Amino acid sequence: MEFDYVIVGGGSGGATLAARLSEDARVRVCLIEAGGDGRGILVRAPAATVAMLPGRPPINNYALRTEPQPGLDNRRGYQPRGRCLGGSSAINAMLYVRGHREDYDDWERAGCSGWSWGEVLPWFRRAEGNQRGASPLHGADGPLQVADQQTPRAISEDFVRAAVQSGVPFNDDFNGIEQEGAGLYQVTQFHGGARNGERCSAAAAYLHPAMTRPNLAVLTHTQALRVVVEHGRAVGVEVRRGGNVERIHARREVALCGGAFHSPQLLMLSGIGDPAQLQQHGIAVQQALPGVGRNLQDHLDFILAYRSKHRDLFGIGLGASWTLLRQALLWRRTGTGLIATPFAEGGAFV
Repeated sequence: MEFDYVIVGGGSGGATLAARLSEDARVRVCLIEAGGDGRGILVRAPAATVAMLPGRPPINNYALRTEPQPGLDNRRGYQPRGRCLGGSSAINAMLYVRGHREDYDDWERAGCSGWSWGEVLPWFRRAEGNQRGASPLHGADGPLQVADQQTPRAISEDFVRAAVQSGVPFNDDFNGIEQEGAGLYQVTQFHGGARNGERCSAAAAYLHPAMTRPNLAVLTHTQALRVVVEHGRAVGVEVRRGGNVERIHARREVALCGGAFHSPQLLMLSGIGDPAQLQQHGIAVQQALPGVGRNLQDHLDFILAYRSKHRDLFGIGLGASWTLLRQALLWRRTGTGLIATPFAEGGAFV
């Protein structure tokens, strides 16, 4: 098979890139994804993230473990990573929170030309289909649906009130003029219409509507093995598909969209990385780049759990099962109720 562009990874980046490139009917685009199509009920129902995110069993989730961390007494951390079209946007909590404007301006000052807040804002607005409508900071007509929560829990609103009483300012929009404060998150969910209250992953926003294009081939359940490099140039990707190893050729470019973990992994499997590490695994060096696969930084996620007698929360038991059944039927009819929850409903930047 031969295409103009071969994209590896159907997550947030790859799904969007495949849809945008294939808008040009003159080019042929191939998207390679190791997981499934990201259309199932566990992806579409927001609360079903509780079945996918823990990784036990790994449903639409690579469920990676870190190396032992010296700063954590050599414990291993857990790294959920989406494994279907939409990637981690198909299994996350759907919270729509942009980076702080100072972060983008810091990138620009560090030499990343074109990444200042003023330069990226128009692209945020173009992507966004916000339920609240268009404004200088928000878009209303983009493919990525952004909604107010359908039915936030009373306990989440109590949290926000308590934060305000403690002196934290109320914030109705974490993507507004100021990010500091406490409030309820907006979420990437469809608002209105037949899909009201469903998750809007990157695949649902960009890729699924484009998959009927004759110039776009989407190969799911296809594992990329390595980038094929000839004379110093990436010319294709070797994949395992249906038990067979195949080579997909790229006339123009190969784009790696596997995210922070799988893009550097595939580079190293392709012979691009630290020669000492590659040689340990018997991989021929194509390009010596010692920085590949290094310098990842991530924050800790620490969860406190409490028992509650409130019946409008998720629970385990006969009574809770009956509540969930009723809520599931409500969500199927209206897109509202407990099944529309992102779980992390309220938050604060302080």
